Amino acid sequence: MITEEKPAFTLRQRLVLAVVPRVVWALLSLVGRTWRFETIAEEGVTPLPFGEGAGAEIFCFWHQCVLACTFYFRRTGATIIVSRSFDGELIARTLELFGYRNVRGSSSRGAREGLLGLKQVIESGRPAIFTADGPRGPIFETKMGPVKLAHLTGARIGAFHLQPERAWSMRSWDQFMVPKPFTRVVVSWARWTRVPADLAAEQFEQKREELNGAIERARLQALKHFGIGAK
Repeated sequence: MITEEKPAFTLRQRLVLAVVPRVVWALLSLVGRTWRFETIAEEGVTPLPFGEGAGAEIFCFWHQCVLACTFYFRRTGATIIVSRSFDGELIARTLELFGYRNVRGSSSRGAREGLLGLKQVIESGRPAIFTADGPRGPIFETKMGPVKLAHLTGARIGAFHLQPERAWSMRSWDQFMVPKPFTRVVVSWARWTRVPADLAAEQFEQKREELNGAIERARLQALKHFGIGAK
């Protein structure tokens, strides 16, 4: 695994890093146990049973359903790419409490190092996860990272969306969702995206659009399941 020296943080930041991840872990662990999960999938797709059984594969979802995904997939031991910033460190420490691993990088900084780290993860037989439109959007538009990783490793890409029936929606770029206690949450799966090893560079955009369409189908399928209008 690629390692790097962690950035220095101020005293205030160190205090936040020591306290906030544990508070978030405790609250999400408590509230998450009240959520009732249901699974739906496109024809021919076999979902992971309650977030378990993931192997050397890549998984993608939209940034807005991070909270529900964090709880649901906590048993997979998956690795996610996280930025090197203070916010990234905060996210990484919180995810570690749920059993996730991380490599550092982002779509704007350290992208190559992050992809190489995830390549090692896939080669070791473990799953990798992308918030496909994160960390800054635009909303519902996947970046090229998952396609490049699939091309490097031969791993297929799974597309899914977790939609709560009742949630608070934040006024943020991603319309971030905070599922309410005791709500139903549908886990919606779309068809896998495969990227051949001999795919030409000029065809990457076509595969990115294919993946984008798969994640969106999963989202729209979830909204339809609850009779919620598309946003």
